[in-house]
Amino acid sequence: MHIAVCIDDRGGMLFNGRRQSMDREVRSDLLRSAQGARLWMSAYTRRQFPGEPEGVLVAEDFLARAEAGDWCFVEDRPLRPWLERIESLTLYHWGRTYPADRYLDVCPAEEGWRLTEQRELSGRSHKTITKEVYLR
Repeated sequence: MHIAVCIDDRGGMLFNGRRQSMDREVRSDLLRSAQGARLWMSAYTRRQFPGEPEGVLVAEDFLARAEAGDWCFVEDRPLRPWLERIESLTLYHWGRTYPADRYLDVCPAEEGWRLTEQRELSGRSHKTITKEVYLR
């Protein structure tokens, strides 16, 4: 499965059960990346996506349900239990530090993954969002 996560400069994902931020360009980029594949997420995350985007599936146990080739947008749960099943990890960096009490529990460089793409997106909520894609 392919994982996408938004993080701040310290790897923060959530604070007090709420996402730190969100951005329309991140959602568009993620939908383009997952085009033709299933895109899994929680009900909490689904509220970010207006309308009925093609291929989006919602389940609270979406990481357990995702199969090879599927995408998962993760905002609120650990990835380490699923590490062996992750094919790629896409990180969207906000380029800021926010209060956080939940952090990304996987460091792709420490896991031996290689950075295959790095580019900047012009966001709506943040002037620049850095996208990094890591492969095993």
